[in-house]
Amino acid sequence: MDEKTISLRDANQQFAEIVRQVESGQTFIVTRRGQPVARIEPVSKKRKLTPAQEAAWKRVRRAMEKGFHLGGKAPSRKDIYGD
Repeated sequence: MDEKTISLRDANQQFAEIVRQVESGQTFIVTRRGQPVARIEPVSKKRKLTPAQEAAWKRVRRAMEKGFHLGGKAPSRKDIYGD
């Protein structure tokens, strides 16, 4: 669904209807004096990442898969299970 634009005044007067539409997947851009000031969208809707954000997530995932050496030693069975 495309985004719909609505004025703050109209959004205030029609809020229950807007929420019903949002529950169905609609997204609204709320404007004040013609300028966008807010977005109302379904909670479950995923936002698209920018290319820079996607690249950052890929770096984080690679680092997590590789693991990090924290400088400690692996615990022994005695450390884990006691005597």
